[in-house]
Parts: sequence; structure tokens; C-alpha cells
Amino acid sequence: MIWQKETTLPEFRRGYHLITRMIEELLPDLPEKGLLNILVKHTSAGITINENADPTVRQDFETFINKMVPENDADFVHNYEGDDDMPAHLKSSIIGSSLTIPVTNHRLNLGTWQGIYFCEFRNLGGKRKLVLTVYS
Repeated sequence: MIWQKETTLPEFRRGYHLITRMIEELLPDLPEKGLLNILVKHTSAGITINENADPTVRQDFETFINKMVPENDADFVHNYEGDDDMPAHLKSSIIGSSLTIPVTNHRLNLGTWQGIYFCEFRNLGGKRKLVLTVYS
């Protein structure tokens, strides 16, 4: 069986946003065993799994990735949509635009402290689309 749904996230401010519950609420009854794939349909946003308990993790992600890929870098020529344009594309490629999560016993098989983060790399990213696909 394959189930698929495209959904639009609400607008998020720039940063790292836990969306695990939001994703779980969109899913059908999950199979005993399978896989969930999540694709972000944008080149300036990403998705990752990391610690879901301490909100300072989100701040540290932002600090680290901004040091790694700074805005206002004179070497970047792709800036049609602002100084955050090319840095957002690079951050999306570094973090990634899709995840695959195992499904076990009708649930996402995440670790105790793992959560799904939507990563908004633009100052004004707008509404973002995800494709959720369950394979069993």
C-alpha cells in the first residue's frame, strides 16, 4: 500500500520548528511496518530530526548554520530575493529536503528525544508545501 498527501504548512518565522505532532495528525492509520517519507517542496527550507526536549537546541542550530553560511557574503551572486536568498539554498542542501522514518507497530519509530524539525531559512519564507508518503 502507498498513501500520499500534499499539505501546506502555516507560515513559520525563520528558525527550526518542531512539527512532529502536526505530521502525526495528518497521517492515516499507520501499518504495522513501513516507512514514512517527508519531502519539503522548496529550495530554501529543510527538514531534519534532532532533540525535541530542550528549545536551546533550536537556537544553537541557528547559530551554527549562520556561522557556516553567513548572509551578506560578497562572494554570493544569487541574491535576487535578498541577502538571505543564496544562504537559504545552501542551508537547504546541507540540512536536506527529505526524511525517511521507519514505521513500527503502527507508529513512527523515533527515539525518545527525537522530533521532526521544519527548518525555515528565509526571513519571509511564506507557506511551505510538504509531501507525505507512507509505504507499507
